[in-house]
Formats: sequence, structure tokens, C-alpha cells
Amino acid sequence: MTPLTFYNSLSRSLEEFRPLDPADVRVYSCGPTVYNYAHLGNLRAYVFTDTLARVLKWRAAEAGWGALTHVINITDVGHLQSDADAGEDKMEARAKATGQDIWAIAAHYTAAFKQNLRDLNIADPTAFPLATDHIVEMIAFGETIAAKHCYQLDGGLYFDVSTVPDYGRLARAREDEGESRIDPVAGKRHPQDFAIWRASDPGEHRQMEWDSPWGRGAPGWHLECSVMSRKYLGASFDIHTGGIDHREIHHPNEIAQNQAFCGCAATGATFWMHNNFLVDRTGKMAKSSGDFLTLQAVVDRGFHPLAYRLMCLQAHYRSEMEFSWDGLSAASVRLKRLVHAVDALRARAMSPGVSAASYRERLDAALADDLNTPRALPVLDELLADKRVAPADRLATVAGVDAVLGLGLLSLRREDLRVRPASATLDEAAVAARLMERREARAAKDFPRSDAIRDELAAAGVEVMDGDPLGWDWKLA
Repeated sequence: MTPLTFYNSLSRSLEEFRPLDPADVRVYSCGPTVYNYAHLGNLRAYVFTDTLARVLKWRAAEAGWGALTHVINITDVGHLQSDADAGEDKMEARAKATGQDIWAIAAHYTAAFKQNLRDLNIADPTAFPLATDHIVEMIAFGETIAAKHCYQLDGGLYFDVSTVPDYGRLARAREDEGESRIDPVAGKRHPQDFAIWRASDPGEHRQMEWDSPWGRGAPGWHLECSVMSRKYLGASFDIHTGGIDHREIHHPNEIAQNQAFCGCAATGATFWMHNNFLVDRTGKMAKSSGDFLTLQAVVDRGFHPLAYRLMCLQAHYRSEMEFSWDGLSAASVRLKRLVHAVDALRARAMSPGVSAASYRERLDAALADDLNTPRALPVLDELLADKRVAPADRLATVAGVDAVLGLGLLSLRREDLRVRPASATLDEAAVAARLMERREARAAKDFPRSDAIRDELAAAGVEVMDGDPLGWDWKLA
């Protein structure tokens, strides 16, 4: 069995993973701020965390580990519009801009996020704790660390980063200049100091605010993750995940709080793992720009959500991944071929052949190497194409690896992958009639007419795949 290794952002190196408690492997993933829909870059993070969770479950059977406890928090308060400790909470800003009730906004976008996860075949974690359900615990945490590690300003309670050892080790702040992203706040002792509790301005009325020893207000964003990870996973747990942007400020601040609370140098998690950005042709996707791509936009263009999951798996989670519609189209075709190959195997399930053991070893080695899904996928392609291997053994091996990849290869049918684009203008009868005309043109070797019909159908949102027994690749709602 290949040792399971992950890249640990704390050491900037690959390390062998051994759970602190083999009976309970514990993972915390920073969740979304629910002031808007998740964009595709946000969702890439949860394809990564789901792949991690699946690999841990897959390895547990062989290693003799027990259950996986996986927590993804929901940030419904406390996240400012930048990494600064000044400005407006994203939730409050959204409520003011739309005139809506802030609790309704949080509930709506939380539900939308969870639907996105279901559409991407991302398994529910053990818990989805809400920040607003843990205000009492956050205040108690702040009270515990305030005397030795904090100071009060008019704007609230601030954490003094000089009171903990080796602040910024995770970010390598001196090398990466992560602190340059923090805007100044009058009275702060150090530029990197951050808010534990933000007091409401005099005369200000927020929809979300609570009484505290430091005035009426709301918790800082970093506080919630220290409190909830400790509550649900304990003071020390196995893995903490998040986007690479969290590595620079949010996670170093979590670590500082954890060290202050325990009075020790422990960071909370043994492994800190970060996925890289999804970029478009103009730069990093960000909800703050107001112009971002959602999973619904993918569906509206006629792509199944699992095509986007496969697109994510084709890139290593620590590499930047560029989004393009051409790239998504290629991933969609690859997914259809995989599903079609599995369908074909079922028809020959009883045929003889050699063992797939060598493929299982190669797949195990790829996935154990820091979730190297780009290396595993070509091995899967080879396996499906290798006619020497017994079909039943191929199917069993595919089922095993797909439990990690999460593509639904044994449950999907080609029909499931036909998605009607929002721009489609033809109904089913019209598509069938035009496809019949095209088949007649091809039989008569009238290829200009055949190509013209194909182009007409493509303009109407219908993808024509020659040789496809289904005939066309979208379905009516």
C-alpha cells in the first residue's frame, strides 16, 4: 500500500498522513460567506475538499481507520468586504444594497450553496455549523484570551500578534508580503493585528449585532473558525483546508487565536491544505467584482455540472486552473466517453480476461500522492480501453476509483448528460426532424448540406455527435 502523502502548507513539503486518532479522522474546511451565489472558483475548493474526504474514506478501509468527521462552516456574519479590519460586513452590505432581511439572504444563499454541492456530487459533511449559532461561544473565547493577547479600541477588541510565537509562519509573511493586503486601522499596535470583536459605530444599527464585554457589535471573521473547529473537532485535529488566499491572513489569524487559547505553540490542525485559484482570461474570479460565473451558468450553456467536476479533477488542486468554455467542452466530451465506456463494459461483464490488479496499484499510487487526480485519470482511461482485462474486474476497479473521483460513472447514463441550454430554440420534434434530414444528406454524400444542418443545430444549442446512439445531447426541461 502506497503511503498517503499530502502537501502541508505549514512546512511547504509533502508529509505522510497519519491521523491523530485512527478511530476518528477529523477535517475542517472553511465554508462560504453566504451573501451571494458561489462562483466556480469557490466551488473548486469544495471539489478539492470532497476529493480529500473521499480519499480518506477510501484509505480508511485498508488502514483500519474509523469514521471521518468533516465540518464545513457557513459564514453568515463577520466577513468584511476586504481583509482589512475596517469597512462593512459583506452580509450587512448586501442587505443594505437589496433592502432585504439579512437572515433571509443568508438562508437563501446557504440553500443555493448546498444545492451546488449536490449538483457536483459533493457529499454532505458531518456538520454545516452557522457562525450566528455560535456567538455565545465566540464571546467566551474572546474573554479567555483578552487579558493576555488583546487590547480595546473604539472599533472593538483587537488581537496583538506579537503575543504569540512565530506569527505568520503559515503565510511566510516576510517572504510573501501577505501583510501588505491589510489596510491600516487607527490605534492598532501592529499592521497585522486583527479584530476579535467589532463594535458597532455610534448610532449605527446593524441587522446582526449582539451585546459583548467590548460593546454591542459582531465577531471578527477569524474568530468563528477557531471556535467552531474546536467545538466540533477538538483543540487538535488532522486537517484544515481552504483556498490559497486564506493561507496569507485568515488562517494565520486562526492559528494565532488557537495558540492564545491553549497557551502553547500548537496551531490547531496538523495539516493545513490549500487549493489554488480558478482564473478566467481576465484574472482571478471574485464575487466582489459583481461579474462571475456560477454553476447555473454552466448548466445554461448545456453542460452537466459533473463536467465541471471533471474539469477540476484534470488539474492538480495546488495548481492554478484556467477556466474556458472550450476547456469545459473538452471535459464534457471526456465525461461522456467515460460513461459510454462503462455502459459498454456492462454488456460484456461475463467475458473472461486478466486481472486489473496492476491498474489498481497505479491508481492507488496516484491518489495517495497528494490527491494526484490528473495522474489517476489517464490510468482510468487506459483501464477502460484495455480489452485484455476481464470486464467484471474492470467494472469493479472503476467503481473503486470512482468512489474517490465522484463522477458517478456507474450510475450516470448518456441520457443524463444531455442538458438543454437556456438558449435552445428548438423543441424535440424539430430536432428529430432536422437530424433525420442530416442523416439523409450524409447517406447521399451531400456533405455541404449535412454540415449546414449541423451548424444550424449548433446555433440553436444542439450538439450533434456523429455515431451517438442517443442522436442529440440535450433534453427538454
